[in-house]
Amino acid sequence: MLLDEFNRADRSDAIAVLRPCVDVTRWCQEIADRRPYATVDDFLAEAARAADPFTAQEIEAALAHHPRIGERADGQSREATMSRSEQAGIDPADSEIQQALQAGNRRYEEQFGRVFLIRAAGRSADQILSILQDRLQNDAVAEERVVAGQLREIALLRLKGTVTA
Repeated sequence: MLLDEFNRADRSDAIAVLRPCVDVTRWCQEIADRRPYATVDDFLAEAARAADPFTAQEIEAALAHHPRIGERADGQSREATMSRSEQAGIDPADSEIQQALQAGNRRYEEQFGRVFLIRAAGRSADQILSILQDRLQNDAVAEERVVAGQLREIALLRLKGTVTA
């Protein structure tokens, strides 16, 4: 969608454009309500501002829509399509990586009580696995900050592909 179209869209339509980027109602509403934006850079700056910080409750709600790393999102929604594209660096046929990711996901979920979230776009499976193993060394407070940062990165990356000049 072009920025001009986004600026002119009905509020509910603008929110619907934003929601697949990250399903955080407050974030979507703030960005939609601060229209119009003069430039895409202004738009992205506002999105970054609204995402800092995401609350623990917002993170929890957003994570409900994220598949485990290494698993492919089902369906044809924009969110599922973006997720599959972002995880393109993970070959589902590589059984060694898949087993390592599954084990890491289990450990992470046992330790932190939520799905492991990482901006997978642009990262190889080996990089993702290494980061997963490193993050298992975090305490809960440090990991909360990392997850919030990763969620912001994902949201902004998705926005860049959704609203353009």
